[in-house]
Amino acid sequence: MNMGHKNIAALWVLLLTKFLVAVSQSPLANVPAVIVFGDSSVDSGNNNKIATILKSNFKPYGRDFDGGRPTGRFSNGRVPPDFISEAFGLKSSVPAYLDPTYTIKDFATGVCFASAGTGYDNATAAVLNVIPLWKEIEYYKEYQAKLRGYFGEEKANEIIREAVYLMSLGTNDFLENYYVFPGRRTEFTVAQYEDFLVGIAENFIRELYGLGVRKLAITGLVPIGCLPLERLTNIFGHHGCNQEYNNVALSFNKKLDKMVGRLNRELPQAFLYTTKAYDIFNDLIKNPSKYGFEVVEKACCSTGTFEMSYLCTDENPLTCSDASKYVFWDAFHPTEKTNRIITDYVLQKLRETLA
Repeated sequence: MNMGHKNIAALWVLLLTKFLVAVSQSPLANVPAVIVFGDSSVDSGNNNKIATILKSNFKPYGRDFDGGRPTGRFSNGRVPPDFISEAFGLKSSVPAYLDPTYTIKDFATGVCFASAGTGYDNATAAVLNVIPLWKEIEYYKEYQAKLRGYFGEEKANEIIREAVYLMSLGTNDFLENYYVFPGRRTEFTVAQYEDFLVGIAENFIRELYGLGVRKLAITGLVPIGCLPLERLTNIFGHHGCNQEYNNVALSFNKKLDKMVGRLNRELPQAFLYTTKAYDIFNDLIKNPSKYGFEVVEKACCSTGTFEMSYLCTDENPLTCSDASKYVFWDAFHPTEKTNRIITDYVLQKLRETLA
């Protein structure tokens, strides 16, 4: 080997060494578990086990999930935490904490505490009698105790510290609560309500940090004014996206980003990350053909305009045969294909942040 080749080889070794060091020190290296808080965007079936009408443990939900099983996910297949877990080399789906078919051995590598219909605001959870955010964290404390009982203090603390946590909330606070019922509108302007929710999010993050959580990805709002249900009710806007709602999403996300940035500076060893899911979802809606979609204004299930949960029935002949052509599965939730695209985007942006 001549001197030039030796220099090139040495350079590659140096670059490879630097890369491996960076990866080993990355906040997301050696992820032992994916742990999830939130609403229907990430719920993997907890609502199956509570007294609420907001369920999806029946067909056609889950028809493209492994085995065609309706699991309680509000999609035709998997939701983002499932893809994130798989990307970290863990299991291909994250189980619901209230599912009795799983044990702490299963939950050790990933668990979901999310509940469809919930929000940051306790009043939002009360609308459909679902699990409020404070209860999700109580379940998490219970999980920590089980984890320590199963693995012992040292190993359990390592899992808690090194796990990646996901938090996806906020849509229901506006579309199920603030804009539907007068209660919060008599107390807050929309800007004040955004501040109120961000305050709850901050307290929640601080409590998680106190419990040992260090790596947390927070999903802000997507373009909530473009959900098929919101298009349907936007009569004066000719059933286009409700720009007022989208502006609220952007405003809320900006405040969330600012708060998260401040906590990153204040909390030692914390790695908090906002996913910027709005951007990719907005591009999917504006340029569906770029991603292989054919339909964006309405959903796959039933008429695709207002149906979700029990209104999304397997008996409706209008339900589409190929959900991969649709951005939305029901009038409120994305298809599995959309979930995968959003997850891939978020993970890529996360890697760029860590580079």
